[in-house]
Amino acid sequence: MRHRGVQLQYRFGVPSQHGADIDNPLFDVLSALATAGSIQQAAVALGLSYRHLWGQLKTWEETLGEPLVVWARGQPARLTPFAERLLWAERRARVRLAPHLEALRHELQRVLDEALDGSRQVLRIDASHDLALPALQALAAEHEKLHLELRFAGSLDALRSLAQGRCIVAGFHAPLHLERSEHYAQALKPLLVPGRHKLIGCMRRRQGLMVAPGNPLHIGGFADLALQRLRLASRETGSGTHLLGQTLAQAAGVDLERLNVVAVENSHLAVATAVAAGQADAALGLEAAAHSQGLGFVPLVDEEYFLVCLADALEQPAVRALRAVLASPAWRQACSSRAGYAVAPSAGQVLSLTRALPWWRFRSPRP
Repeated sequence: MRHRGVQLQYRFGVPSQHGADIDNPLFDVLSALATAGSIQQAAVALGLSYRHLWGQLKTWEETLGEPLVVWARGQPARLTPFAERLLWAERRARVRLAPHLEALRHELQRVLDEALDGSRQVLRIDASHDLALPALQALAAEHEKLHLELRFAGSLDALRSLAQGRCIVAGFHAPLHLERSEHYAQALKPLLVPGRHKLIGCMRRRQGLMVAPGNPLHIGGFADLALQRLRLASRETGSGTHLLGQTLAQAAGVDLERLNVVAVENSHLAVATAVAAGQADAALGLEAAAHSQGLGFVPLVDEEYFLVCLADALEQPAVRALRAVLASPAWRQACSSRAGYAVAPSAGQVLSLTRALPWWRFRSPRP
């Protein structure tokens, strides 16, 4: 059998792409067929003629060496088992790679911008995965000629990157109104030093359990996950959402590590996709991610997303430009337009660790 490979390419054009979307008409067609159950209705949904769509399907079947559609006159068209596996695997790979594809696209954009205008500043940010940060990236480029070199990592890995000098700014998140948490104190206190590190207000967002539409299993929290032995899609160890899950599970009298974890993913969209595909019954993640996949959502906690840098980096031109974008009406609008998001009241302002993090406790008084 001839080996089938995958080729990637990119092109320059009028800025119209959002997020990490990449074009592949095959999967647009397979998705439309899975939804419509008819080649004719799928063609209408895609704005194509029946003959054109049918010809495309035959071409792809020849290229892949496998049938894609089971079709008989008078019967609804349906995807073959191969096409169903291909569609699900592509969706899963796409959401897993989304943060990296978005970073790559912006890095290639920087190449073009530098060639057109060499005066642009560059600021590297290592940050916990978030759905609104690409919008901040776009606003910084548009309003301040600032290229944010954004790299997604778990909260702890982002803070370690800052400590080791690999980035200028890091991003992490913590629940609001959390008076005490041994998990947060043990994980974050070694990586943040009062006086040396300064927080920058960014945004607020809501996390909870993403469930099937209508919440048919009547999931209300982590206690239900344990009681019903439900399947959980989890974020990776070291991520801020995994840390949040440990805290919420402990408050519910549940050991997170003993739950029925069936998938470990690297982003909110990836765990949402696992639930949407029926691979998991629930996942802890952002309301916006649940909304994007048409899922139900059980709100559990509001949290604040902070940016942090060394105190002596606050007056760097790039950091000052970043703070200006965070304080702008455009950033407020970008946050408010997303489900479960709001701009932080302190957006763009410099905050002290001990005042902004109410769960912070010192074993001995500071001088």
